[in-house]
Amino acid sequence: MNKLLLIPAALLLSTAAAAPKISAQSIIVNPTQPDLSVSVRVDKDSSGSQNPAYRIDEGITVSTTVNRDAYVYLFNVNPDGSVDQILPNRLSEDNLVKANTTKTFPAPGDNFKYTVAGPIGQNKVLALASLTPLNLNDISSFKTAQDQFATVTAKTQAGLAQALSIIVTPLPQNSWVSDTAFYTVAAVNPVATGSLFVGTNVANATVTLNGQRLGGANVTYSNLRAGTYPIRVQAPGYRDFTTTVAVRAGSTTNVNVEFAQVVSPAPAPTPAQYTVSIRSGVNGARVFVDGVEAGTIRNGGLNVQVDRGSHEIVMIAAGYRTFISTYNVSTNGQITINPTR
Repeated sequence: MNKLLLIPAALLLSTAAAAPKISAQSIIVNPTQPDLSVSVRVDKDSSGSQNPAYRIDEGITVSTTVNRDAYVYLFNVNPDGSVDQILPNRLSEDNLVKANTTKTFPAPGDNFKYTVAGPIGQNKVLALASLTPLNLNDISSFKTAQDQFATVTAKTQAGLAQALSIIVTPLPQNSWVSDTAFYTVAAVNPVATGSLFVGTNVANATVTLNGQRLGGANVTYSNLRAGTYPIRVQAPGYRDFTTTVAVRAGSTTNVNVEFAQVVSPAPAPTPAQYTVSIRSGVNGARVFVDGVEAGTIRNGGLNVQVDRGSHEIVMIAAGYRTFISTYNVSTNGQITINPTR
């Protein structure tokens, strides 16, 4: 069973990871947009929008920031579905984070550290912030007086979401919020990787490598699998730049783009809209599309309008496990959801 552990510095800590897809949607969804905010990050991704890779036995630091004084609870969902409670724990019990400050785990000077270990698979770190302390006794507990970390009874992402939804249900909706960070762990024999620097002479340029958007320009991207890939650099008002780039193991490849030919502005096309019928036998269930509440299941269904592309569907209903899945929409269609209890 994969564990994210905190242990004294003389020992090692372990956790695991890997990742197919990044999603901005948190594991547990607040149906409102409270003025309380929380962010959780791992040390290789300060933006929170990427999925950095860690090698076996490499150290990792988790940080969290809130805009108001709040109690922060951290959980790690492992690839095998087990869940670890990172905070609070008996090595770092204080989980009150002051407004507009960042708390790291481990913090400088702590006598413990994190390292990562197998199995390979995607890990998700959930931060749940509340203006008042939460009682987690129903989902986690310290089994013995020697245990430094609580054991979480909930299993899988959906199970954790359902358990935490029950805990926060009595709270005012504007008093809690959550965020999720992702990271991966390389195989025991990691693949050869290199780095890519893309520089441009204009602001707001974006870089897409092998069909996957990396982010902005004038940035060095590390831990890229060695190989030859198509690259596209785009900037508002300029023609796209496309070429092929070779990422070499152990070195940095430089791509410098000089945008010169301005494209005449044109009205932005209206994205294609499709009607998706979400069918379920659980009347009264609440449906969220990309983190925004779309409506409630009535008479066995709910019709939603979405753009072409990938969308995350979440359905929450009392007495049922929270349903979370991602669908690629390219035409009108129907999605049937049968949540389990």
